[in-house]
Amino acid sequence: MAKNANKAGTVRTGIGGWVYPAWRETFYPPSVKPAEQLAYASSNLATIEINGTFYRTQTPASFAKWRDETPDGFLFSVKAARGAAQRKDPAEAAPSITRFLESGLTELGDKLGPILWQLPPTRVFDAGVVAQYLDLLPETLGGLRLRHVIEAQHASFASPEALALLTERGIARAMVETSKSDLVEAITAGFVYLRLERTEDAEPAGYAPADLDRWASRLADFSADGRDVFAYVISGAKHRAPAAAMALAERLA
Repeated sequence: MAKNANKAGTVRTGIGGWVYPAWRETFYPPSVKPAEQLAYASSNLATIEINGTFYRTQTPASFAKWRDETPDGFLFSVKAARGAAQRKDPAEAAPSITRFLESGLTELGDKLGPILWQLPPTRVFDAGVVAQYLDLLPETLGGLRLRHVIEAQHASFASPEALALLTERGIARAMVETSKSDLVEAITAGFVYLRLERTEDAEPAGYAPADLDRWASRLADFSADGRDVFAYVISGAKHRAPAAAMALAERLA
């Protein structure tokens, strides 16, 4: 991890999950056993986005285990359960949100980073519905301050009204760059959350050196005014994601 030279904001670069077959060849040394992958990944990266929480309810014991296998200063972001994030009716989503939040997140302690609420890509912004949904996202949990992120791909969530609502609530809008869409800058909270999905197989570090330089500079700019930045290299040529995250961290150091 690295700090902006003039401000207190910290830039963390990482990956989504830590179990991926191709990483046995491109990231993990042969000596690293599957049970040791999280410890190895967290010693080389500053943050990881937990994906398994999106697909099934975890247990407090799992969160505690992950906490204990990672070094001091490391942060997890946690992808909210699919049922909690993707039900359109806030009243229907409420029980799933509660179940997710009470599944053991607080076991991560000071290693709990942002919570990502990934909406369906076709979800259209409706101010009333979104406001009711945001009402269900608490500011604290078990004495821990929570940082919430909404990933909404529909263009309506980039409208001034949508951004104003997120800004009012202090909830970040995930900035996503894919092979089909450029990243749209929108800072709506005291931190910034990015998901980068354009790694290429032909580049050993996922991105060309000039692109890595450009991204490192951009991430440093986002950290101005004390904003923490979480940048995850997620998709594209996924086997290159760890190399890209580490290359960015080296440039930011």
